[in-house]
Amino acid sequence: MLMDIIKARHSIRKYTDKQISRADLELILEAGNYAPNAGGGQRSMIIGIRDKALTTKLGIMNLARFDRSRLVGSYVSAEQPSTIDDPTIKNGFYGAPCVAAIFGQNNFAFRVADAFCIAENMVLQATELGISSCIISRGEETFDNPEGAELLKAWGVPENYSCVCFVILGYIDGEQPHFKPRKPDRVKIIEREDK
Repeated sequence: MLMDIIKARHSIRKYTDKQISRADLELILEAGNYAPNAGGGQRSMIIGIRDKALTTKLGIMNLARFDRSRLVGSYVSAEQPSTIDDPTIKNGFYGAPCVAAIFGQNNFAFRVADAFCIAENMVLQATELGISSCIISRGEETFDNPEGAELLKAWGVPENYSCVCFVILGYIDGEQPHFKPRKPDRVKIIEREDK
């Protein structure tokens, strides 16, 4: 049941070195490709990377210009600490062996919304497959340097596209985290009462 998959999904930030299969990556990318997108325009692009050395390099690039002054709050998780919790973490992809980079067309009003719909579909498909995942921001900053520009050119990313976010993929190192209780008053229904 879909709701069971939604509730089973966790943001994982501790990974083993075990690589996911190409077939599983293809299915996860397919789920992203079928995500809702503004006006049905399909203006996003997804690149899957199954290369541990390259994902490590990209993870370090992802944190190179991380601006900690813009954080709201300073705690995410003791079980799955983030770069917010632990400034000694140097890999923004937390050692995940596989990464999907999601790109959007620049100056398109809904590029961020489209990218995060793709990311959500992908993490849900990964969860169904027993693969751990986490959505990571700082896409533009990761490639905003000469080395990043070379990679984008080599990958065939159009010049008017930039990275919005990433989905990191792999197998959890340790136990699944506990559920965080939902905060009250986050969901409300307003309806007309007929008499």
